[in-house]
Amino acid sequence: MKYNSVFDIIGPVMIGPSSSHTAGAARIGKAARHLLGEEPAWAKIYLYESFAKTYKGHGTDFALAGGLLGFETDDPRMSKALEIAKEKNITIEFIEDTAAADHPNTARLCIGNDHHSIELTGISIGGGKVEITELNGFQLRLSGNHPAILIMHNDRFGAIASVTKILAKNEINIGHMEVNRKDIGKDALMVIEVDQNVDDAIMNELERADHINQIAKIVS
Repeated sequence: MKYNSVFDIIGPVMIGPSSSHTAGAARIGKAARHLLGEEPAWAKIYLYESFAKTYKGHGTDFALAGGLLGFETDDPRMSKALEIAKEKNITIEFIEDTAAADHPNTARLCIGNDHHSIELTGISIGGGKVEITELNGFQLRLSGNHPAILIMHNDRFGAIASVTKILAKNEINIGHMEVNRKDIGKDALMVIEVDQNVDDAIMNELERADHINQIAKIVS
């Protein structure tokens, strides 16, 4: 992969021991929390390849839990995240999955509460960087390093235009955008990385746009 600076190689400021197994795992967990929209009440976390083999020794377990709690990678509470989650009655189950994965540092998180749930697959690609590769059955490519909006919508004429019109009106610049659908005229997912965090007023406006079913955001 391409690194932008020496700090990408060194990795982020973090609670160790590993930028890929700890910091990256925390960012996957935090992305899942953001996409759920609130703190989960439960989580089933499937670990693959290297994550499955070393998750206890490398702190992947407490890092994923810390991310679900909303902790930053350098939060001093990170190493106690599993205990804190237990105190908050959040049930977290780790499952070592023997299935093959495209990347050795892969985790699939099924998280939820009484209101709703999501399923997300993320990979830690090194230096604390991550990619979200699947959300609720939709394939995608989301770095998690930039603010982003994820929009579930009906595959209808005008759905994309209604969203981009609102972003343009509010001077929100799009850095990367992709759209995926399960079938013609069925459910679709819009993934938009933007240059700045989107405030709640704009999110509410987007939610009322034509053909939009559900929205979530990732903040930087």
